[in-house]
Amino acid sequence: MRNTTKITTTVLAVGALTLGLSACGGDSGSDAKSGSDGPLVVAASPVPHAEILGYVKDNLAEKEDLDLEVREFADYVTPNTATQSGEVGANFFQHKPYLDDFNKKNDTTIVPVGTVHLEPLGLYSKKADKITDLKSGATIALPNDTTNEARALKLLEANGLIELKPGAGNEATPKDIASNPKKIQFKELEAAQVPRALDDVDAAVINGNYAVEAKLSPKKDSLVLESAQNNPYGNFLAVKEGNEKDPRVVKLVKLLNSPEVKKFIEDRYDGSVIPAF
Repeated sequence: MRNTTKITTTVLAVGALTLGLSACGGDSGSDAKSGSDGPLVVAASPVPHAEILGYVKDNLAEKEDLDLEVREFADYVTPNTATQSGEVGANFFQHKPYLDDFNKKNDTTIVPVGTVHLEPLGLYSKKADKITDLKSGATIALPNDTTNEARALKLLEANGLIELKPGAGNEATPKDIASNPKKIQFKELEAAQVPRALDDVDAAVINGNYAVEAKLSPKKDSLVLESAQNNPYGNFLAVKEGNEKDPRVVKLVKLLNSPEVKKFIEDRYDGSVIPAF
């Protein structure tokens, strides 16, 4: 999340860490409400979240007597609003700094219930083979949502391209840059658009899930990659406050933190997505 707030996708457009794609399907959200009857409907980003949930649904859920329905969303806004309204029972797409910012700005009460994985943020380029190859005045595309933009700037700072002002936190923007010796220019875009801008800029900081969707390997293709150690951006299953003990949610958290899911993540994503449990 982009962990997450404005983001666009190939088909839609909304705002805040992405655009707001509405849920596929009509009124089936009635089964997803806070009661424990019916399937647990989970809103998820396509990659890797829905893929991980799909693995759980196809291979593990039946053993736990869990009826699981996965709805894919192409943005980082609708999953939270749908969870808050009860249209879905849970979501899986975001990290804690994004959720904190979203709750604050939208007066929502979404809470995390189980961390699953980390999608390392990386700097990519088709014009440079290493970060020191970036020339003076180079343009770097950044995700423009609050938390991921700050996260991207911290990645650039950690690798010596810029220096942020003291105290610049999870809402840092290019205005918080104290030193920019290479006079880097920044192009702020909705996160889903950043990979598509890679041909038009010198480099781009891309969220891990969007890198994977764009057939980029964070492990192999990035110039620099976010460290997984002590990283606050693990992605988790989240629910509306008060639904943490829903038996279906408890079962899903158990399965998402199982050895089988850990192996699935390691085998399928080869370091592009990292288990965080």
